[in-house]
Amino acid sequence: MASSLERQRAQFGNLMQSAADKITVNKRALAPPSPSPSVGSTTSAPAGGTTPRKDRSTPAANVVYSQPANTGTGDSIISQMAYAVSWLRTKDEPQTYFDVLGYLSGTNRPPNEQETFVEHMRRHPQIQWIPDPTLSEQTWRTGTYVHRPTIPNVRNKVQLLGYLQKKTDSSGVAVKDLKDGWPDCEGAITELEAEHKLLVVRQKKDGGARMVWLDDASLFHEIDPELKVMWARVEVPGTDTIVQRLVAAQQKPASEDPRLKLLNAPKVEKKKKRAQRRTGKSTNTHMEHLLKDYSHMKR
Repeated sequence: MASSLERQRAQFGNLMQSAADKITVNKRALAPPSPSPSVGSTTSAPAGGTTPRKDRSTPAANVVYSQPANTGTGDSIISQMAYAVSWLRTKDEPQTYFDVLGYLSGTNRPPNEQETFVEHMRRHPQIQWIPDPTLSEQTWRTGTYVHRPTIPNVRNKVQLLGYLQKKTDSSGVAVKDLKDGWPDCEGAITELEAEHKLLVVRQKKDGGARMVWLDDASLFHEIDPELKVMWARVEVPGTDTIVQRLVAAQQKPASEDPRLKLLNAPKVEKKKKRAQRRTGKSTNTHMEHLLKDYSHMKR
């Protein structure tokens, strides 16, 4: 028995060893081949070095191919255009393209980039290009530039009142649009409001002016201080008392909402009527002999 068991154990061990050898061979066959260094990396490797240099043809990681390549001019022009608009907003006199580029530290840029920047300025909705009247042909270097505000030619109280008087509708003017061409207009608006020449709607948070309308000072009348004191002494009855007095005088209160009556009215459940069965007379009189009951004649 011992010899038979030993033979079986030895046979089992041989089977396990052969299976392990097959698995190792399969893993080696499936493993990807190791990359061989390129000719350029082999020749340019430092003496004594063992690590090959990465091939330059390998694409960089995290590259988004759907986006246009950065040429160095597009993004900078768009970002600097906002600074140019903000700078022109603070200038009362027209500025040349060289003045704008000087503020943006772009006078050392190549001429083609400067020309591209000038073309963007001339197409910008908040920048106005003024051609040189002394020249018959204009180039990208000629002319001057000024800020084009949302509401043009309004920079003082007289111009603001004139602009409001020319309006053909009753819409108000947003103060943020006024500030685009007149940044310090808050003080003038407050003065015109005190003179009863402007109607101003202010924000609840900080009290700043939000909308303005034209007002007529001739319609304003000062109330006598004695009348203000007398009015303050008047005891105004409550809302319920006023409603009761109006109802007693057969008057309809303005505060009475007919929708509240419908909501407060008691709901009456409507009973569903049962459908009555129709028991009309039979009109098939010519078939009475066929419908006659003959059950009593059965045997």
